[in-house]
Amino acid sequence: MKLILDFGNTLLKIALFEKKDLINIWFQEKLHPNKHTNFIIDFIAKLPEKQKPDSIIISSVVDIPVSLSEYLNKNFTFIELSSNIPIPLTNKYKTPKSLGNDRLAAVVGAGNLYPGKNILVIEAGTCITFDFLNSKNEYLGGAISPGIEMRFKSLNNFTDKLPLVSKRECNNLIGQTTEESILSGILNGVIAEIDGIINSYLRNYENLTVILSGGDIKHFDKRLKNNIFAVPNLVLVGLNVILDYNDKQ
Repeated sequence: MKLILDFGNTLLKIALFEKKDLINIWFQEKLHPNKHTNFIIDFIAKLPEKQKPDSIIISSVVDIPVSLSEYLNKNFTFIELSSNIPIPLTNKYKTPKSLGNDRLAAVVGAGNLYPGKNILVIEAGTCITFDFLNSKNEYLGGAISPGIEMRFKSLNNFTDKLPLVSKRECNNLIGQTTEESILSGILNGVIAEIDGIINSYLRNYENLTVILSGGDIKHFDKRLKNNIFAVPNLVLVGLNVILDYNDKQ
């Protein structure tokens, strides 16, 4: 059994894999860093004996407490994802140390699912990221755009009178209230942006496979004009692949 710990901007995602199969997944609201160690120790202790992990990987956007790293190193085969960890692709990003772990893991997962393809990976979460892996298994880079929630907050924060609108479904092109206008502008704008970027890649790369993932895909995945493959847990899949790859090394 393998345990995947993904510390994100808003959630801690915990996944249990057996070989390539996702056995279970848990979501925990963001914890204070001081609580990370005890929470993970207690979580592992409560797992059924047959689900106790042999190896663990952490991907994090926050600093992991030394006490947690020491505990995991002492009790498990453990790696913390960084730019120094071997991965099963060629990373041609010019600043690999600044590359987000989630972007890297998503591309690794995509390459494992669709080997030998030109792949555009789109992650819709706190930010909307676009990452490209070519058919030679080379990661070239991509783009970062504000996520849906960030766009709602920006309209509210940088104007005096526009309200903070919550995410919800909106299929209207023409908003008839201020709230509807904001929903239309942001959601239709995101759809147009994603379709436009996909089309730009299609003009440059043949046989392009487009993968969409992230927590916000439910707001627009069915409305995109281009053909896409939705893979909700792509980052976790990629982290599992990286863990396997390092175990074999």
